[in-house]
Amino acid sequence: MALPSFQLWLALLLLAAVCASAVNPRIFAGLGGLKRLAASRSFSDLPPEYEIHYYRQTLDHFNYKPESYATFQHRYILNYKYWGGANISSPIFVYTGEEDDITYDVEGFILDLAAGFKGLLLYIEHRYYGKSMPFGSENQAFQNSSTLGYLSSEQALADYAQVIVDVKKNLSAENCPAIAVGASYGGMLASWFRLKYPHIIIGALASSAPILYFEDITPQDGYHAVVSRNFRNTSESCYNTIKKSWSEIDRVGAETNGLLTLGNIFNSCMPLNSSQELKDYLALIYKLSAQFDNPPDYYVENLCKAIDGAPQGTDTLGRVAAGLNASTIFGEGSCLYVYEPPVISRQSAWSWQTCTEMVIPRGVDNNNTMFELSPFDLNNFTKTCQEVFGVTPRPSWVPVQFGGRDIKSALENFASNIIFSNGFRDPWSAGGVLENISDSVVAIHTDRGAHCLDLLSPTRSDPAWLVDQRDKEIKIIAFWLEEYYAKLASKTRGRTG
Repeated sequence: MALPSFQLWLALLLLAAVCASAVNPRIFAGLGGLKRLAASRSFSDLPPEYEIHYYRQTLDHFNYKPESYATFQHRYILNYKYWGGANISSPIFVYTGEEDDITYDVEGFILDLAAGFKGLLLYIEHRYYGKSMPFGSENQAFQNSSTLGYLSSEQALADYAQVIVDVKKNLSAENCPAIAVGASYGGMLASWFRLKYPHIIIGALASSAPILYFEDITPQDGYHAVVSRNFRNTSESCYNTIKKSWSEIDRVGAETNGLLTLGNIFNSCMPLNSSQELKDYLALIYKLSAQFDNPPDYYVENLCKAIDGAPQGTDTLGRVAAGLNASTIFGEGSCLYVYEPPVISRQSAWSWQTCTEMVIPRGVDNNNTMFELSPFDLNNFTKTCQEVFGVTPRPSWVPVQFGGRDIKSALENFASNIIFSNGFRDPWSAGGVLENISDSVVAIHTDRGAHCLDLLSPTRSDPAWLVDQRDKEIKIIAFWLEEYYAKLASKTRGRTG
C-alpha cells in the first residue's frame, strides 16, 4: 500500500481524519462524516435534480452590533425528485452539513428516506466550509481571529434554522414537517438542533455522533480503546505485533543510518525525518482502518491477514510493513508517502473549531491499548491554539451549552424524537449515546458497524443486521410523522369546527 500523491493524502485527511486528536496533540481536519474513503462526487458532477441555491445569511445571530448585521452567501441544495408537495404536507429531510463541502453529501440513506416518505431533500452547508464563506472569500474569512470568530456550532445551528424557515416560506410549506439527519459532527449538530430548535424540526437522526466526548465525560482513551479492541478481536497475534512495533521502530531508528533503514523497510517515497513521523503515520492507518471498517472493505481484517500471513521468520517490522503494503485505506502507489500533518493548521476551519469549543480530549493515558502513551495535554494544546490563532480553548462550553455532564437527565427532561445510531466498531462510539434515554430519545446500535454506516447508501449486499438497523430507524421516523400529522389534522379540524 502506498499513497499516490501528496494532494490525495491531504484530501483523505479532510474526508476521514479524526477530530481533535490529542497525540501530543495533533489535529487533523475533522471527525470524518458521511464518507467512504473512495472519491466522492463533487460540485461539478451533481445530478441535474440537485438545485444549488444561496441564502443571504446573517453573519452574527447573537449580537446587535453594526457589524453583526453583515451577510454572506450561504449555500444549500434542494432535490424535489421524491417530494409529494406542500399541499399534502410532505416532509422535508434536512441534512445538517458537517465540516466539509456540502456537495460531497448528496447521496446515502437520506435518499431512501425521502423516497419512502415522499420527502423534499434539503442539504445545508456549514458556514466557513465549501462555498459558504463569510466576508466574500476563504482568504478573507480566515484572515484573523476576528474574522474567524463567527465560526461556531451555535452560529451554524442558527444558520440552519434560518434556511429552513426561508425554504418553507418560499414553497408555502409551513406545515411540512422537517427532520434533521446528520453524520459524525453533522450528527452532533442534528441532535443539538433538535434540542435548541424543537419548533423548527420534529426529530433528528444522529449517526455516529460523539456528543459525550468532552472534558472527562468519556475516558480520553475511549477512541484508541475501541480501535485496539477491533484489532484484538480480529487477531491476537496481529494486535501483539503492532503493540511491539513501536519500540522496535525506535530501536532501529536510533541505529546508525537507522532512518534510512526504516525508509527501506517501509518503502517510503522520501527520507524519513524521524521515527516519530513513521509511528504517527502507522497510528493513523490503524485508526482510520478501524473507523471505516465497514463492509465490504473490512480494512482491519485485510491488514491483519497480511501481518499474520507474512512468511515464517519475518520480523516484527517486516510484518507491519506487509500489513501496510496490503492496506487499501489510502489507495495504491509505487511507494509510501509518509507525511506528518501540522499540529494545527492556520487555514483549517476545523482547527479553529477545535481551538475554541470542539475540544475533544482524545489521547492515550494508560497501557491498555495497542498504542504508545500519548495523553491529551490541555496546557500544551492551549499554548498551540494561542500561538496559531490567539485564542484560548473553552473545553467546558459544549457540555454547558448542550448538556453532557448529566446527559440522561438533560435529554430525558428536555428532549424528544432523537435517534442516536452507532456501530460498536466505530471508535467514536466511545463518546456516543449508547442507551435509550426515554421512549422517544433512543439509541440504535450494531455490534459490527463502524463510522456512519447506517447513513451510507444501501446496497444489495448489505448484511441483515445493517438492514435491520435502518428498518428500525424508518419505523421510528414513520411514528414521528404519524404523530405530527395527527396533531396537524386535529388543529385543522379545530379551526374549521
